[in-house]
Amino acid sequence: MDETEPVTAAHVKYLAARTRGDDAFLRELKAAARKAGIPEIWIAPEQASFMQILLKLRGARRVVEVGTLAGYSAINLARALPPDGRLTTIELDETRAEFAAAWIARSDVADRIEVRRGDAARILPSLADASADAVFLDANKTGYALYLQQARRLLRPSGLIMVDNAFAFGALFAKGPQEGEVEAVRSFNEVMARAPGFHSVIVPIGDGLWVGAREP
Repeated sequence: MDETEPVTAAHVKYLAARTRGDDAFLRELKAAARKAGIPEIWIAPEQASFMQILLKLRGARRVVEVGTLAGYSAINLARALPPDGRLTTIELDETRAEFAAAWIARSDVADRIEVRRGDAARILPSLADASADAVFLDANKTGYALYLQQARRLLRPSGLIMVDNAFAFGALFAKGPQEGEVEAVRSFNEVMARAPGFHSVIVPIGDGLWVGAREP
């Protein structure tokens, strides 16, 4: 039987209830972010757990993240790294970068995370070839195709590429004209599905997560 059961909201709630959730520090971070007016668009706890498992299985030591927001995902991913692991996270918005840096400094993985402020299109080319074990993209969707090109250069063989919002904020199958970000996701999904050098699949967790391996 080739058909699988469609993933429903009930499945998502069931999965979330049986996955490790946020600790007190992360709950406090989220509350502070809401108070500061930062959009509540961080990844779900169950997605964070899934990504942590992937990083541990990969034995990742160096990670690059594009799109810091409040620092929630950076802290989660850094917690999956060994004590000498390092995560470089890039954030364009100065207010969000400032907020994230302050909370990262208070976290248990402050020594594993570097916040780089500025345009990822400018910062990524400055990072060394084959210097990362994993790259996570969760920023402006119109930049995803460019970031993917940089990820191909940055990743070591068998390195992980993870890209958020493959389901376009729940609007992937919406009828009629959509906002630019939705159309950008749709276009990127076609690029990612055929990207040379990657073996990838969309995992139906959160808002859809692309997970791929950099082929030798």
